[in-house]
Amino acid sequence: MPTTPTPGTSPTTPLQRLLVPVGVFASVVAAFAYVGVVDPNEPGHYPVCPLLRFTGIYCPGCGGLRSAHAFVHGDFAAALRDNALAVAGYVLFAALWGVWAVRAARGRPLRIDPRPAHLWAFGVLVLAFTIVRNLPFGGWLHP
Repeated sequence: MPTTPTPGTSPTTPLQRLLVPVGVFASVVAAFAYVGVVDPNEPGHYPVCPLLRFTGIYCPGCGGLRSAHAFVHGDFAAALRDNALAVAGYVLFAALWGVWAVRAARGRPLRIDPRPAHLWAFGVLVLAFTIVRNLPFGGWLHP
């Protein structure tokens, strides 16, 4: 007879332990499916980036929806052109999700404990991406 977990303890079967990772994955797949169907290249479907609209400056997320749309349709060159940082994020998410799912199935928690240097490096990367894409020679990073 299978035992039911008591409150405050982790689930006992691998299937129970995979419920949260699978739920997160299903949510991400649903979001990508929606963006894949509702084309962000056609005006009127999504709001315009307020920073771009009022200042003309591309934020780090500008082109992210177009990038996701191209990614869903298998046009990886267009996805990279629209927002290379977002594509790196998709790949990083996939890798981390895979590690999370394997660890969850084995009953081991996923521990992500970035050091301050890692967080600073990430911040510098995002800032550099934002600055370069807004400079005249960074036009290849415009969405």
